[in-house]
Amino acid sequence: MRTEREYKDLLYQEFARIGKCLSSPRRLEIIDVLAQSPKSVDQLSKDTGMSIANASQHLQTLYEARLVRFTKKGNHVIYELSDPAVADFMVSLHRLGEGRLVEIQRIKTEALQMFERAEPVDMTALMHRMERGEALLVDVRPKEEYDMDHIPGAISIPMAELEERLSSLPRHVEIVAYCRGPYCFLSAQAAELLRSRGFRAFRLEEGVLEWRHAAGQVQG
Repeated sequence: MRTEREYKDLLYQEFARIGKCLSSPRRLEIIDVLAQSPKSVDQLSKDTGMSIANASQHLQTLYEARLVRFTKKGNHVIYELSDPAVADFMVSLHRLGEGRLVEIQRIKTEALQMFERAEPVDMTALMHRMERGEALLVDVRPKEEYDMDHIPGAISIPMAELEERLSSLPRHVEIVAYCRGPYCFLSAQAAELLRSRGFRAFRLEEGVLEWRHAAGQVQG
């Protein structure tokens, strides 16, 4: 019969499996992308800039740690997060990282300096403006991610289509763009493009995950 110490060692050994799995920055990025919607290996490769072979290898590691699962659709293998708790964990990791590691905030600030005209807007203030009809929220992620989940009231205009659809946007309200969250810069690109075309445009730093997390905290 095992001792209490042996049971504890076994338990923490299992927890460490997840810790080891998450020690790769590439695997963390894959989780962030899959938190938006299920993806094929090909699409994950494109979204992360990895080769298909590398993406497949990282997915296998995530699968062994039970953080992702997959289904087969024809010739394609589609991966998704195994549980919404995985996405919630990533939101907590982002917040912990920014709170404890000054380098994260510095890197993000430097990256956003490329988009000097893309001013951020507060989520709570944005919701009030939307309720009063003073702002329009635009989701610039790929359409399949919008279809999977989006912030209520947002319309879908993928970044690749934004310029050709400018004429459909109203000019009497603020246009606020959002993407995959605080480490996705598509919203900043969109806000800068819109401002260059004469719109009153801003970016929302939060994405669907952060919005969902904040809504859950309010309900609790």
